[in-house]
Amino acid sequence: MSLLATPTLPGQTERVMQAVRQGITARKLVPGARLPSLRAMADSLRVSKSTVVEAYDRLAADGTIRSRPGSGFYVAGHLAPLTLADIGPRLDREVDPLWVSRQSLETGARSLKPGCGWLPAEWMPQDAVRRALRAAARAPAPALSDYAPPLGLPALRQRLAQRLRERGADTRPDQILLTDSGTQAMDLLCRFLVKPGDTVLVDDPCYFNFLALLRAHQVRAISVPYTPDGPDLQRFAQALAEHTPRLYLTNSGLHNPTGATLSPIVAHRLLKLAQAHDLVIVEDDIFADFEAVPSARLATFDGLDRVVQVGSFSKTLSASARCGYIAGRPDWVQALADLRIATAFSGAGLSQALVLSMLSDGAYRRHTESLRQRLAQAMHRAADLLARLGITPWLVPRGGMFLWCRLPEGVDGTAMARQALGEGLVLAPGNVFSLAQSAGRMMRFNASQMSDPRLPGMLEQALARATTISQEPLHTDPASHKALRP
Repeated sequence: MSLLATPTLPGQTERVMQAVRQGITARKLVPGARLPSLRAMADSLRVSKSTVVEAYDRLAADGTIRSRPGSGFYVAGHLAPLTLADIGPRLDREVDPLWVSRQSLETGARSLKPGCGWLPAEWMPQDAVRRALRAAARAPAPALSDYAPPLGLPALRQRLAQRLRERGADTRPDQILLTDSGTQAMDLLCRFLVKPGDTVLVDDPCYFNFLALLRAHQVRAISVPYTPDGPDLQRFAQALAEHTPRLYLTNSGLHNPTGATLSPIVAHRLLKLAQAHDLVIVEDDIFADFEAVPSARLATFDGLDRVVQVGSFSKTLSASARCGYIAGRPDWVQALADLRIATAFSGAGLSQALVLSMLSDGAYRRHTESLRQRLAQAMHRAADLLARLGITPWLVPRGGMFLWCRLPEGVDGTAMARQALGEGLVLAPGNVFSLAQSAGRMMRFNASQMSDPRLPGMLEQALARATTISQEPLHTDPASHKALRP
């Protein structure tokens, strides 16, 4: 039997595994076929017999092959039919609040992703992550195997409280609950603060996962237009009077997707309205470290009374070492910890230890300082590129990675995104951020993901092919363009 003779994966064990898989893919090894003996495979690929044993064991563990004691190893199961269905992106998927996330996560490494919401891997502090991993490997056994405390690692909560105090929010460690991500934090807060059928206010546009999360919790969402200084206060007050919402979800610093920052005047007036209408505010602040000088924060002015703040390190440290937090009233934090025990039992203690290690040696501060400079340069280059294509920013942000832009006249963002996806380009059309579906000509661009030399030509081609197409409303109440119902 002849397998592919030149496997390309590094490492001896991986070479053997790839040779078997290539033989199966090429139909040289069919289901039920007996694999070469350990000695024959070792001689064929010029590796040791123990290497083949390990490779066969791994292949058996993942179900690729099966062992028959006394007989050898055989190809398992039935071959899946050759199809292109799982190779390319889902072009037929509805362009809804989950569309950008699914396409960004599912498309291959060769795809360009100016629509995604994270930094390129090479921008992350990989050396610091590796140092933290090595330190974690030397930790006592309980740190590697036990559950984390209900509120999370005490030393990390203390450091986070200090960071919040430095930004003006008087915070104690008992006001912080560590979570596995900012998304988990938002989910816990929705479980704690609202029930199906309640009304929740969001910005328009807003982070699209807010809309997906609220839909999952079966609440009614109402949107308020967002301005360069914050939410439109007149429309905000009107929504409070008409709909009596329980909750308001927002980004204050470096708003997603617009890049706007909340003005102090709007913040003060907003909090007065919230107090008058018994409104709770959840402030998503995961982009805080992208700002050189912190802008206004509702949590700072409020003192974490009716404002709850959410943070995360996925955007600046690692999306794999999942760690976020909730900062709020001590009684709410304790109740949220009970809720987390009921739904997930414990947090990811190892990830918390990794984040603490990376925050403790000064590397994180140096990394974020460098990151802000790099993002500023990328933002300038991205704006120049988009301007040459007739794409104009809604505003010039003070920091961060996002440019919220208007497309040329006659170009529909959703149609353009569909066209681009077929060519390996993931874009973020405006209406996935808009509950009112009023952002058809808008698009969010991630400046950090726009350095590939192929991008200008691909964007130009997508613009040329896109035409204005009438889109079905996205879960819109026929009586009001603002309502999202389950």
